[in-house]
Amino acid sequence: MIRYSTDPVAVTASNWGWRHAGRSRFAVRKLDLDIQPGERVLLLGASGAGKSTLLAALAGVLGNDDEGEQEGSLLLDGGSPASRRGRAGLVLQDPDSQVVLARVGDEVAFGAENLAVPRAEIWKRVHRALDDVGLDVPLDRSTSALSGGQKQRLALASVLAMQPGLLLLDEPTANLDPQGVIEVRDAVVRVLERTAATLVVVEHRVEVWANVVDRVVVLGPDGGILADGTPAEVLGEEAARRSLAGAGVWVPGWKPEVEGHLPGTAGDPLLSTRGLAVARTRRGAEVLTGVDLELSAASALSIVGPNGAGKSTLALTLAGLLKPRRGRVTAEALLECGAGADPARWRSAELVQRIGTVFQEPEHQFLTSTVADELEFGPRRVTREPESSFRPRTSDLAERLRLVHLLTANPFTLSGGEKRRLSVATMLATSPDILVLDEPTFGQDAVTWAELVGLLRGLVSGGGCVVSVTHDADFTEALGNRILDVRAGGVVQRGTP
Repeated sequence: MIRYSTDPVAVTASNWGWRHAGRSRFAVRKLDLDIQPGERVLLLGASGAGKSTLLAALAGVLGNDDEGEQEGSLLLDGGSPASRRGRAGLVLQDPDSQVVLARVGDEVAFGAENLAVPRAEIWKRVHRALDDVGLDVPLDRSTSALSGGQKQRLALASVLAMQPGLLLLDEPTANLDPQGVIEVRDAVVRVLERTAATLVVVEHRVEVWANVVDRVVVLGPDGGILADGTPAEVLGEEAARRSLAGAGVWVPGWKPEVEGHLPGTAGDPLLSTRGLAVARTRRGAEVLTGVDLELSAASALSIVGPNGAGKSTLALTLAGLLKPRRGRVTAEALLECGAGADPARWRSAELVQRIGTVFQEPEHQFLTSTVADELEFGPRRVTREPESSFRPRTSDLAERLRLVHLLTANPFTLSGGEKRRLSVATMLATSPDILVLDEPTFGQDAVTWAELVGLLRGLVSGGGCVVSVTHDADFTEALGNRILDVRAGGVVQRGTP
């Protein structure tokens, strides 16, 4: 059994690279990097540059020779990461893939138990970690009952309770509300001050971490390091800022340009709700009540609010994937279903052609073994379009969303940002009247964010409706600023319908 140690870890990479099995290109290559014990590093780079791959390698969970090819060396305190397991704690991009136990308290205690931390110390750590990340739920709360943002806090608390010598965070605030972002960032800082652990954090919200790290390292899209220095050196000089922005890095104060324009006024109604109450499960408590809403053609709506308020539950109900607890969701005749139809009663093939849904976890909607097949699955199997009709559309989506080089790859092996773009593309390929998206810009660099927003603007301009659960204020602004604010069991609408 591994004994726990909280001493800070040193990292050394010498011409290190990794190629995933079945891929022709290396995910990371020609990496030379030294991180001193206790150093705090913000790791940046374009989507697909290999940031998550590097973190998985440092945690010792990347795989063996059957799962890929390694070149060069990567060491923790002079030894291989596999021989130092337990010294690094990794928070994954997708918190669902990290939760293993049924109750919150057991989940947070699990890592420390496996490191043979004394029992009396474990539960002190559990309570402190939950307090640090602001997850105020009973220890016996079911982990499956948590929202996506709450699961993200849970995953972080589980790793913080281990007090690792190397803390590895992969987009730790991606699905959190603005207040939660600051709370989690401050929680990490408090733990680092207590333990002096080494930190490597991957995050597209550069401004959140720039003031609490010692160093910024930017991975190049074709290998090696594009920039390395203090935050002021890497992010402060205008020439460097321009270069990084062109490479897709989210530079503070720099907004990407988005193609396309939105229509000035909304069109005819597509979907409406009256007295709607929603719940996460058939027998669960109502999380929102009294929702009266109208979704119109040529419009966009952002659903915002704190984690756990019911945003995703509302979105799934609007999409016809959850039945209303009370009230009505009514589709209009423009959806070619007859006025008064209830989307929750449609067959899946009928639903996907009218209302497409992009889940918070992209893996939940992948059905095939290659990116190309995934893009064509909807048009080929559901809409029954001829290949000559849908192939130009799917090819254009792959090109614009930077997926062409991944067409033969398995969707489940993509990076988090690539999975998100693919999940959006699969729904766009079916040309639905209404597209419902949960955290659509998660994991995107500045370039892919602009392409994604441009495609959604095009859908709206063409008469479609886009409904997004999001904490991304720039995204909301780019799609017209119409907002449904979900708080304390109710909603407040802002902006022009």
